Amino acid sequence: MIDVHCHLNFHSFTKDYDELIHKAHADGVEIIINAGTKIDSSATAFALAQQYNHLYAIAGVHPHHADKHELDSNWLEELEQLALQPKVVAIGEIGMDYYRYQSNGIVDVKLQKEIFEKQIVLAHKVGLPLQIHNRHAGKDVIEILRHHKNLLLRDKPPGMFHCFAGDKEFLKNALDLGFYIGFDGNITYKGLAPGETVSLTDLAKATPLERIVTETDAPFLTPEPHRGSRNIPSHVILVGKALSKIKGVSFGEINKITTENAKRLFNIKN
Repeated sequence: MIDVHCHLNFHSFTKDYDELIHKAHADGVEIIINAGTKIDSSATAFALAQQYNHLYAIAGVHPHHADKHELDSNWLEELEQLALQPKVVAIGEIGMDYYRYQSNGIVDVKLQKEIFEKQIVLAHKVGLPLQIHNRHAGKDVIEILRHHKNLLLRDKPPGMFHCFAGDKEFLKNALDLGFYIGFDGNITYKGLAPGETVSLTDLAKATPLERIVTETDAPFLTPEPHRGSRNIPSHVILVGKALSKIKGVSFGEINKITTENAKRLFNIKN
């Protein structure tokens, strides 16, 4: 399987990332892709990708950090330099987030949009797909993507929605634009997340298997039965097994198709 989104580049893994990378590979995780959320974590993701054959990186500025770059006039140039490096396979995680977090509140929406749009332009310039973060901002995310549809990749998938959530209309809009859909360990949770109206199970049922990719968002969103502990890339196997039950196909089929999807999406040849 492939974990298309995790954060071994975060402080949570400083002491044991090497052990967990080898464990994941032994457990059957063929490829791990670490996503940045700002310039420094993107640089760390790239550094990790340079150390391991089966690691790749995604570079970008998360909407939570959109307000941290107002005074840094060089952030976009720094991001472009990272995006041009080998084994950097997408721009992300980028997007919009209207959820009120206790630690960060809601970043100014106008600023989020500005940072998001600049990174869409950059992705077009360097020829990379997008990895999109959305929380309670689906309508605006789709509107922005439609407005910039001429900048989305056309000869290959334009990108994916990380940790997908929303309603069926949002899913249809994302699929119609050509995006792939990422599901995480929270697909094993019961009930609805705060502010959501459609279960992840129903969204997974409605998503064509040929558009699904698997991810962990480690160290977050640990799947059952390990919920409450730190998430790790090996747990992408549990995401695959959950999708197997939801879609009514074998785990082997989930593994095969989602792996093919991820390699096509991120243009990974091995």
